[in-house]
Amino acid sequence: MELFTDAMGQRLEALGERTAETYRANRPFPHIVIDDFLPPEVLDAVVRDYPAPEDLPWIRFDNPEEKKLAFNDVDRLPGSVREVLLFMNSPTMLKFLERMTDIENLIPDPYFVGGGLHQIRKGGLLGVHVDFNKYKRFDLDRRLNMLIYLNRDWQESYGGHLELWDTGMTRCEQRVLPVFNRCVVFSTNEGSYHGHPDPLTCPENRARRSLATYYYTNGRPSEEVASRHSTIFRTRPGVDDQIGPRAVSTAKRVALAVTPPIVIKALKRLVGA
Repeated sequence: MELFTDAMGQRLEALGERTAETYRANRPFPHIVIDDFLPPEVLDAVVRDYPAPEDLPWIRFDNPEEKKLAFNDVDRLPGSVREVLLFMNSPTMLKFLERMTDIENLIPDPYFVGGGLHQIRKGGLLGVHVDFNKYKRFDLDRRLNMLIYLNRDWQESYGGHLELWDTGMTRCEQRVLPVFNRCVVFSTNEGSYHGHPDPLTCPENRARRSLATYYYTNGRPSEEVASRHSTIFRTRPGVDDQIGPRAVSTAKRVALAVTPPIVIKALKRLVGA
């Protein structure tokens, strides 16, 4: 089914108007969960053609906070997958997102930095975090994430829930099961803590698969401005805050994020790093 049609544009325009109030009022930060987001036959083709781990040179993350595969070279993807990713960056999608979120002048990323395809096998995870806040290449501000899940017959017992945590990291306020054709959009700022931090317990022959795109603006509201930083991981109280490799790694990332670069350089000189 063709995605780039007037009918699809009208459908998304109506959906943006219908969900705007809910999106902006949702807690712990503005977000929306939309089921049956795209025509199922479109995503059926994506699932059919989705590359296996051995099919492409995936970017592999394997550390206490991230165990996942990612791929963002759109030109090397099957046509069915590439079409959906390009549609997620299209003017039709941008108009829908602007209408729903009230964030104007959104800019898509043609390089899909950090986005594209995400695939997580049994035992994989992504710790709770806030995303990098500046796109270095173009000096743009990251404002929105969009995720579309591709997992048919995904059971609650498999895990992989997207968790949304409050700004103070005191409690998880939303848990979203990554089922087929479920779309999640959320605003990104210094308090938008999210992740799927518990290792997957799905069968060996299954994987948590998704498509991801991020959106930017040239500037952001003054109350949201912060120093440039990369991804910052946080521990969950009573779950991850025990002393161990993950806690140490998280503490190191947070310390680096808040320590001025001049101090870091001085410390490195002192220790001969």
